[in-house]
Amino acid sequence: MQKFNSTGTHGDTLPRDAELQLRLADGGGAGDGMENGGGKRFPSGSEEESSFCTKSKMLVGLDLLCLIVASIPFFACELKAVTPYERGFFCGDPSITYPANPGEAVPDVLLIAGGIAITGLTIALGECYRVRYRGAHSRAFVRNCYVSCLYKELGSFLFGCCVGQSLTNMAKLSVGRLRPNFLYVCGITYASINCTTGSYVPTVTCPQPNVKMVEEARKSFFSGHASFAMYTMLYLAFYLQARLSWRGARLLRPLIQFILVTIAIYTGLSRISENRHHPTDVLTGFVQGGLTAYWVAFYISSMFKPCARPDLSPTSMSLESPLSSQQTVC
Repeated sequence: MQKFNSTGTHGDTLPRDAELQLRLADGGGAGDGMENGGGKRFPSGSEEESSFCTKSKMLVGLDLLCLIVASIPFFACELKAVTPYERGFFCGDPSITYPANPGEAVPDVLLIAGGIAITGLTIALGECYRVRYRGAHSRAFVRNCYVSCLYKELGSFLFGCCVGQSLTNMAKLSVGRLRPNFLYVCGITYASINCTTGSYVPTVTCPQPNVKMVEEARKSFFSGHASFAMYTMLYLAFYLQARLSWRGARLLRPLIQFILVTIAIYTGLSRISENRHHPTDVLTGFVQGGLTAYWVAFYISSMFKPCARPDLSPTSMSLESPLSSQQTVC
């Protein structure tokens, strides 16, 4: 009997102690950051939210910093902070004796505005459709799902633009290949400089008063028009491949993709007919733009990435960058 009472007493005491500990734990977790009996401080809800917002802002700042760093070579060339390498030529070389064409089939403003506007508008409409009708949502810190999805896709696309054009301008400045119309722009002929056919002319003084035109004539390799057009149009073709899942688009989707790639090819070929680039310059631009589009679409963007794994907790995923491909939940 005595053993039974002792056991019974312990049986009544243990649940009460456990219940008391649970109440203390709940009270400490829901308190305003007060300390419990063990001396541990539990953060309040407002403190957790403030810490979360701080980390989120840091991630956005990191993304912006990456875009700025990737675009430094591009702006260094556009702002004339670095002059191109002054390469010489062989006397009698016919590849740099073409006349200059005053007009352009695809001007720089049309190329940049058209490529970014067409691709950006298509991405904006595509993400709006996914969020509105396909039930796509994101676990990123941005509360608005559409803004979060658009931020990730446009951020990836713009990052590729910065990387591609920076690589192009780095090549233009470091190689310094002469354009096909260099002699015409420079204002000289082989007879005027009195050189021997086949001899190498290391330097030449151009009577052309417009220094900007002469510098541009030294930036032939490789074609920025070809690389940018191929990147934007091919990236948009990849985006349509991933997002345009309508069954009736069996031939419509490849037709649109064909038109986009045709526009890019035409842009590059027009630079040859206008005597502004050599064929190898345009071919290299196509390859560079296509590889950049493939790299961004398949390894940076979330277009072809699998959905977020269900075993990841919301806390661990919410601290990722908005450009992370594992945040879009299908």
